[in-house]
Amino acid sequence: MKTKVFLITPPFTQLNTPYPATAYIKGFLNTKNIPSTQADLGIEVILELFSKEGLENLFNHTIPKTQNLTPNSQRILALQDEYIKTIDSVIAFLQGKNPTLALQICQEDFLPEASRFAQLEDTDWAFGTMGTQDKAKHLATLYLEDISDFIVECVDVNFGFSRYAERLGRSANSFDELYLALQEEPTYIDQVLFSILTERIETIQPELFLISVPFPGNLYSAFRSAQYVKKHYPNIKIAMGGGFPNTELRSLSDARVFEFFDYITLDDGELPVELLVKAACQTEPVDLEFKRTFLLENGKVVYKNNSIRSDYKQSEVGTPDYSDLLLDKYISVIEIVNPMHRMWSDGRWNKLTMAHGCYWGKCTFCDISLDYIKIYEPIAANLLCDRMEEMIAQTGENGFHFVDEAAPPKLMQALAIEILRRKLVVTWWTNIRFEKRFSGDLCLLLKASGCIAVSGGLEVASDRLLKLIDKGVTVEQVAKVTRNFTEAGIMVHSYLMYGYPTQTVQETVDSLEMVRQLFEVGVLQSGFWHQFAMTAHSPVGMYPENFGVVKETETIGTFANNDINYVDKTGIDHDKFSFGLKKSLFNFMHGICFDYELQEWFDFKIPKTKIHPDFIANALEEEENFNIKPTAKIVWLGGKPLVEHFTKSKKGNSWEIMALTFHDKKESFTIQTYKKEGEWLIQMLEKLLVYSSKIYTFQDIKSDFETRFEDFELFWYSKPVNTLREFGLLVL
Repeated sequence: MKTKVFLITPPFTQLNTPYPATAYIKGFLNTKNIPSTQADLGIEVILELFSKEGLENLFNHTIPKTQNLTPNSQRILALQDEYIKTIDSVIAFLQGKNPTLALQICQEDFLPEASRFAQLEDTDWAFGTMGTQDKAKHLATLYLEDISDFIVECVDVNFGFSRYAERLGRSANSFDELYLALQEEPTYIDQVLFSILTERIETIQPELFLISVPFPGNLYSAFRSAQYVKKHYPNIKIAMGGGFPNTELRSLSDARVFEFFDYITLDDGELPVELLVKAACQTEPVDLEFKRTFLLENGKVVYKNNSIRSDYKQSEVGTPDYSDLLLDKYISVIEIVNPMHRMWSDGRWNKLTMAHGCYWGKCTFCDISLDYIKIYEPIAANLLCDRMEEMIAQTGENGFHFVDEAAPPKLMQALAIEILRRKLVVTWWTNIRFEKRFSGDLCLLLKASGCIAVSGGLEVASDRLLKLIDKGVTVEQVAKVTRNFTEAGIMVHSYLMYGYPTQTVQETVDSLEMVRQLFEVGVLQSGFWHQFAMTAHSPVGMYPENFGVVKETETIGTFANNDINYVDKTGIDHDKFSFGLKKSLFNFMHGICFDYELQEWFDFKIPKTKIHPDFIANALEEEENFNIKPTAKIVWLGGKPLVEHFTKSKKGNSWEIMALTFHDKKESFTIQTYKKEGEWLIQMLEKLLVYSSKIYTFQDIKSDFETRFEDFELFWYSKPVNTLREFGLLVL
């Protein structure tokens, strides 16, 4: 009899799409014929809470405790009948099932309103660019956030839509606080979780219960779920894996953790889970093999890595399987007007990975010593497309978020060509490095294949600090690459960083000026400032003396160890820049306040910027090097032309001319050429079509041309070919 596996993501992650870890593992287990069922308990708990019955229970639970409520919660309680009446229709609307409700929501007398709606005055200008559906989604999101505020005040202080009791998981060097919280009576939210969990366990009857913990905001619920199953179903083996243990629990030594879990695995989960399945089958714990697994032996935490088997290659792990998940029940919200954050929270995305690890793998703030970054292994474009087609067939969704650390340009190019070759209609976005390989033509190819957005790290917009980070880019290069994406119609989001070790106040001001200029010239559409955090597995964390910082302590905690407290020798308080940086960026994103002095964003004195006011504009005006390598690939995105023949005469001489008229999706254009060259061009364009099985290089075309004519360069740089270059003849 085969071991039955139950995989969960505990509350809470995203509301609009499942976190993909359990789908990846289920897809792998399918290749081994190991039966498994998965659930996203986050969305299930939310749907239970935010329903007519859920709100009735919630308000009934709250009424005995209505002393000393804030005016906001008193208002929500007074309007409880309105909330109960509208909740099911609002959730259905956010699930995409009730689109006509948008018209009522936008009337602004349909939904009960509490304090979250006060911010509408600040965002009113944004609705000019929002359609009715988007405006209604935003209003419905505020409505849900009002109820959430009520839950936090009256029911459970730790509640949050995309995280739960996150404070207990953040930098928890000691297990004490979380352990104490787990000894307390289960909360109202816990009870909702338990009722769903009981139903699932009774139905599935698993032998192995796998809990994926991607973030600190899932940790408390993971332990609560494990605690509940341990108590009521003691024969089920319980394991934890995922992003949180991979980064935080690598030096785990607190035995109390294993009152809740039997195993905790690190890094890629496929082989460790396969060995856990095998271990769960055995009645006697003899000669058990483990891969990167913590467990308890004789009351002590031990790390077992005694399997000599290698991890599976990416080509062997199967296609992520989203079956069992309630794909039609996820809710799309619009919390804020930031366009990239909106993509994260609005719409259903199938999640895939182009390559395991990072092809650059040098950034000094990043966990480059860990396998999830360090081991780089790309997946072939044809296999990626096979997986995309499988997932479209299974989920009915053709939107893809490639969750790479940094997608490799060469693989993105191959994937785009394969998508176009198969004539797939998909929408996709990913994370990149702003490197010079993203030429204007490559960006046009990516756009043609369905790429709508990229996000990448500009980090600190200072060449000195970018060198210290070992980012491998300059601000000028970032400007040119973001320009190429923007001109192709691909939205660009930039991760911005402040407070990097040795960063001066002047560099923070100059960095803000660079960002202001990037938005002003229109090559960035979205961004977000993050304050630098020092992590244990990054070069800064491992060798702080090289970066001018000192760890506050060398003590290694018995539970989580990742974020490190440190002292920067500059003595600068970087926290004080946070508000001004974020407020200025919010305005820049919406095309306003570029003429403000930078000093106006801060309530303390800052130095004047040393950056020339046209630095970015001047960088973008520099001439590009147009030398084409012989190995460059040439692709034609257009179609076949309509051909007309006519004769041109001059001073007694006549020439046969061809007029080739092309139609693209937006417009038509005509080029003229001599007949013989035109005939060659028609044949060559057919060979260069992106749908063709063979890809031709610049040298292939040159050699073919020179078997019939002379002076290929003169032809290539002529007006007809330049026109074709503008309309989809790409050099890659």
